Amino acid sequence: MRSCAASRDVPRVIHDGRSPVKLPIRPLAFLLLLSCSTIAAQTATAPDFAGIDHWINSPPLTLASLRGKVVLVDFWAYSCINCVRAMPHVEHLYETYKDKGLVVVGVHSPEFDFEKNPADVTAAVQQLGVTYPVAMDSEHATWKAWHNQYWPAEYLIDQNGQLIGHQYGEGGYQRMESAIRMLLGQGAQSDVAAAGEYAPGEGDTPEMLLGTEAQTGLDSSESGNNGLHHFPNPGQPAPNHYALTGIWNMTDEYAGLVGSKGDIQIRFKATKLYMVASASTPITLEVTIDGKPQTPVTVQGSRLYPLFDGGTDGIHVLKLHVPAKGLQVYSFSFG
Repeated sequence: MRSCAASRDVPRVIHDGRSPVKLPIRPLAFLLLLSCSTIAAQTATAPDFAGIDHWINSPPLTLASLRGKVVLVDFWAYSCINCVRAMPHVEHLYETYKDKGLVVVGVHSPEFDFEKNPADVTAAVQQLGVTYPVAMDSEHATWKAWHNQYWPAEYLIDQNGQLIGHQYGEGGYQRMESAIRMLLGQGAQSDVAAAGEYAPGEGDTPEMLLGTEAQTGLDSSESGNNGLHHFPNPGQPAPNHYALTGIWNMTDEYAGLVGSKGDIQIRFKATKLYMVASASTPITLEVTIDGKPQTPVTVQGSRLYPLFDGGTDGIHVLKLHVPAKGLQVYSFSFG
């Protein structure tokens, strides 16, 4: 469970009944909203929230206590850029329809172990401007009860507790709002695109995961298996790949620099580039894009860090120089 959906892409997470396994698949995200004529035959009672260890913005809730309300359940994680981009649209739905019978519950199911800290999740909720209830599903009990596979994922429940629709990945905002309005008796909206809806460019680079549990995109003659590895300078990596230089400790979730210095190069196609990283003490990274110096990025704490915004979609090579040990890099994502 260490990957989030690219816009309109379903992530690489498949649950095998014991532990989640990620596969490199990228089908389109979609919205399934059943018509009135098929709801009776195809709906199912939504599972309740299970194993929630902490609630934010609300006392504990149950779906039974929410009967009579329309409920939107949003699975997310605070280091997932796709979730972060989708959250203003979820907040819009809550603020617009909370007094008309809609309840939104964000289920925070972490991608990485560092996202299990209640204080950090609370800080992320405040920073992102989330005002609806958030349930911390740190051990993925609700995720498993719902058989969910994706970040972000939204599930729409009617006033009778019946699950009638879902959206995997970003997008589908106007259709979801229309479905909510119809359940609330407000009437559907006109068919217009939601403001701020992100669309990826053709052939944009998929997410890169550095942890060995689901490693993708490493370009090196050196093994990327668990343990210490001395990665030689490989030159420019292949398209849609990254390369490490220096001594790195490869773990299930991240690559951690243990040498005195190191480099990361990424050859990608996108408008923006983000990194999920962690450092217990501040480490300022030197950033160059296509050989040109950029604003340095200081990593302190565990979160999502923006590295590059080119304004338009294009092919680039980004280099990060890491001047001290202690940096842990989990993933690179693009937008």
